[in-house]
Amino acid sequence: MKRDSRLSSVLHALLHMAEHDGPVTSETLAQCLGTNPVVVRRTMAYLREAGIVSSDRGHAGGWRIQADLRTVTLRQLHEALGEPATFAIGHRNEAPACLVEQAVNAALEDTFAQAEALLLQRFSEITLADLAADFARRHEAARQERH
Repeated sequence: MKRDSRLSSVLHALLHMAEHDGPVTSETLAQCLGTNPVVVRRTMAYLREAGIVSSDRGHAGGWRIQADLRTVTLRQLHEALGEPATFAIGHRNEAPACLVEQAVNAALEDTFAQAEALLLQRFSEITLADLAADFARRHEAARQERH
């Protein structure tokens, strides 16, 4: 099963955008992400609806971060993307007649719910500013290694 990488892609794009003073085009972001500009526009539209980014049309247009990086959490981004499934693991049969499979589903469902709650809690604690600071540290360390 293919993993949903939209959250990772959005975080990547937003950190690139945070490094630019002006708007960043879909074409530029697509090049950074190794995807098509249409995919970028479609994905960024979710963030625009959530008030996290804005878009300017025209020759000097592109995407801008509207929200404060210190207040935008990974959970908000996950929600803006429509809360894609957290896990690719699922039940063999959603409504089994077999009592054994019902017991298996109940155990899995409880475990998935607990794991997802923990993950979403952690997503609530990490902001874009945290990621930007980590990037800045890594960038500086890489710069120091080259010199």
